[in-house]
Amino acid sequence: MDLTTRLVRGAKAFFGARVVYALANAVLLFALTRYLLEPGAYGLLYFAISVVSVGAMLATLGLPKSTGRYVTEFLATDEGQVPHVLSISVRYLTILAFVVAGGMVLLHRPLSRLLDDPTLTPFLLLGAVFVIARSFFSYLTNVFQGFNRVEYTAAISVVNSLTRVVGAIGLVLLGFGALGAFAGYVAGYAAGAVVGLVALRTHFLADLDAATEPAAGLTRRILEYSVPTAATRLSVVLDSRIDKVLLGVLVGPVAVGFYTLAKQIADFCIVPATALGFTISPALGDQHADDHTGTAATLYERSMENVLLLYVPAAVGLALVADPAIRFVVGTDYLGAVPVLQLFSLFVVVRAVHKITGNGLDYLGLARIRALARGTAAGSNVVLNLLLIPPYGVMGAAVATVTTYSAYTAVNVFYIHRELDLGMGYLAERTLRIGVIALAMGGVVWLARPGISGILSLAAVVLLGATVWSVLSVASGLLDPGEVRGLLA
Repeated sequence: MDLTTRLVRGAKAFFGARVVYALANAVLLFALTRYLLEPGAYGLLYFAISVVSVGAMLATLGLPKSTGRYVTEFLATDEGQVPHVLSISVRYLTILAFVVAGGMVLLHRPLSRLLDDPTLTPFLLLGAVFVIARSFFSYLTNVFQGFNRVEYTAAISVVNSLTRVVGAIGLVLLGFGALGAFAGYVAGYAAGAVVGLVALRTHFLADLDAATEPAAGLTRRILEYSVPTAATRLSVVLDSRIDKVLLGVLVGPVAVGFYTLAKQIADFCIVPATALGFTISPALGDQHADDHTGTAATLYERSMENVLLLYVPAAVGLALVADPAIRFVVGTDYLGAVPVLQLFSLFVVVRAVHKITGNGLDYLGLARIRALARGTAAGSNVVLNLLLIPPYGVMGAAVATVTTYSAYTAVNVFYIHRELDLGMGYLAERTLRIGVIALAMGGVVWLARPGISGILSLAAVVLLGATVWSVLSVASGLLDPGEVRGLLA
């Protein structure tokens, strides 16, 4: 199978899974905020998820990424070593996961007192199961990516998404409140992990003949490479979770609820970029390793162009309709999230660019550089949160996140450029044309915005903006309808 066919197949599968994931999140967000949980309970749910996610990170360190990297390498050079890579990594992952989970069981009461919120106690106890389930789920997504079989990652993601939304809503309706919603998250990761383990054993390991002995120093190599990726993962968790933890401690669960709602809407917007980035990252590494640097550069440039074409106008539109979107879709109880969502419209663009850039550094052998940059950004984010949350609350946390993540993404793009020698003039010219399209579309939405009086008129304005964007994109030559139809066919 050639590179283009493999990329398109993987992108379609993973994009489909991310659509299911995003729709499941949207259903969960709508049901929990509109009907089932008040802002305080909603915030408590994500306060708890943020805390236990730190434990889940400690339970994997960098093993999933390291395993994926060596699976890819040995598939090309010595296929018999792949079963040994998996055996070694699973053994260490199991030890880590159960040690962290056991620690959470022992320390769940002291930890809830440390965080000054006794309502967290049952969440932290159940969090032990969350840690184990999420650890294996994360491991399997990276293993399947390493095999260049993204469709399996997509499959377990769909299982996770559907189980989570059904479990969370069902348990809340049965009267278990925010804790029931949290249990739905646990069930989703557990179901995805079980399906993934079965698929790994029956569809991958069954077709591989293990070498008589593992390669010399294989365990050391796996663990050594996990160190920089662990640092990156720690930084990711700090960047994505510490803001909610600090908001919960310094302001309270209601603030966490507003902040989480805005961030979830922003996350919903980056589904296409996530799928594209997950799919092209191994390809960048493959082409670079084969000395096809020009092909890798072209692949990244086209990905960047498409991401900017989609997300710069989308960010403008999101900022303009943030108030009516929250007012009419979620409810007036959550209007405190509006200014955060408007600021996060910029965050959407930055995250989309990072989604096609960050993982690529790992596959280009630059995980250490990425780890250093991520660690610096995460540390800066913690400091800025501590400085800005007390005087500015939710907006302080949002400013800290956007500032540090933007700087981190810029460093990632710089190193991709240094490695692949990108056509910066080409990208600058395309970005300028995209900016003109975004301004024109934003003007139309701004003129139509006063007519929004409910969900239907909101949808009509969004559709109007999308129509203007598509017409201008095609007229400018940046969007080829035939190419789009070919990818969807």
